[in-house]
Amino acid sequence: MRLLPALLALATSALIAADVPAGFTSLFNGQDLAGWHGYNPHSVAKLTGEKKDAMLKKMREEFSQHWSAKDGEIYNAGTGPYATTDKDYGDFELTLEYNMAPKGDSGVYLRGAPQVQIWDPTDEKSFKHGCQLGSGALWNNSPGKPGKDPLVLADKPAGEWNTLRIVMVGARVSVWLNGKQTVDHATMENYYDRKAALAAKGPICLQTHGAPIRWRNVAIREIAGAEANQLLAAKAAEDFKPIFNGKDFTGWAGPVDNYEVVDGAIACKKGKGGHPYYDRKLRDFAVRLEFKLPSAGNNGLAIRYPGKGDPAYDAMCELQVLAEDYEKVKGKLDPRQLHGSAYGMVGAQRGFQRPIGEWNFQEVTVVGSTIKVELNGFVILDADLAKVDLASVMGKKKHPGLGLTEGYFGFAGHNDPVAFRNVSLKDLPSK
Repeated sequence: MRLLPALLALATSALIAADVPAGFTSLFNGQDLAGWHGYNPHSVAKLTGEKKDAMLKKMREEFSQHWSAKDGEIYNAGTGPYATTDKDYGDFELTLEYNMAPKGDSGVYLRGAPQVQIWDPTDEKSFKHGCQLGSGALWNNSPGKPGKDPLVLADKPAGEWNTLRIVMVGARVSVWLNGKQTVDHATMENYYDRKAALAAKGPICLQTHGAPIRWRNVAIREIAGAEANQLLAAKAAEDFKPIFNGKDFTGWAGPVDNYEVVDGAIACKKGKGGHPYYDRKLRDFAVRLEFKLPSAGNNGLAIRYPGKGDPAYDAMCELQVLAEDYEKVKGKLDPRQLHGSAYGMVGAQRGFQRPIGEWNFQEVTVVGSTIKVELNGFVILDADLAKVDLASVMGKKKHPGLGLTEGYFGFAGHNDPVAFRNVSLKDLPSK
């Protein structure tokens, strides 16, 4: 008879494993809360030092008092810290089921940030917050921003099992609730600092918010860089037209002899450089491309380049293309020299590149005097260059091209074998 509990546990684990989609890893073993701990990011957001450490310890100790596992389900009465994965995740696809009590309110935190909203759309006291629109949206986004409200009402009645599927690449989030898409590739804002991008990695949190809720079939699939690039490039791909054919420099001008085409990519020849450009003047536009950097690699994107001179000064700007390890190899940089920065003028956020030798996906949008850079799904620069105080720029250099309203798009070679591929362009209405 002593074997019975073990056999029952084994059977439960087998059932849980059977419900995990191919390629996914279960985050819940069906028996206990191994791999999870108690954490509420709001409780420590303003704490530091010993006070923060004490609060983190307290939440871990209290976790088992509020959360339990039984019969293949995770249960919480609506109290205590959030159930939080021990492991941090970058890009991923997450699937789970939840069953919440009537008039309940909960959510799924992504990389420790709020949240894919879960609530009862019939709860009249929350109509003022928009609950009648349904669950499955990024409720903590700013009003009017994409993803704030669900695209459709897809909830099953409270007390029934609902299924969530979440795909997160960079800060881009897509959500399906009960098979209906509620969020389509929306940028999830950083609730803790609206001006900063989300963290590149963080835990999954199951929120408690006053109502009993059960969870089951919680599973995740981590998304590698190559697939993430494909997902980012696929969105609105029909709006972008290739400007590099992957074979030769047809349609390009400038010192193209200093570059070569290797395996479908433009690469700067060793010891060479210069500024090749797509031979059509542009006003407002968006460009997508992939780039791969060697260690300490350096190049750039010329924005509204006049066809001669130094893109860093004679173009509207040069956007840095720089390896994350550059400082480690070659020395300290000004923040306005980091990857994605409008060189010497406005610094970009860092920490979002893929490992050296992997392909990165980048989209640049130029409208009037504004420029936005999205790297691997994270917005790392969003600036109006008309507001730059030239008296305070790096080296107090003059930027005669800053006010250009049209020019060429190209590269700003720096003798390193930096590679570019899948370069495509979308013309935008000029403002």
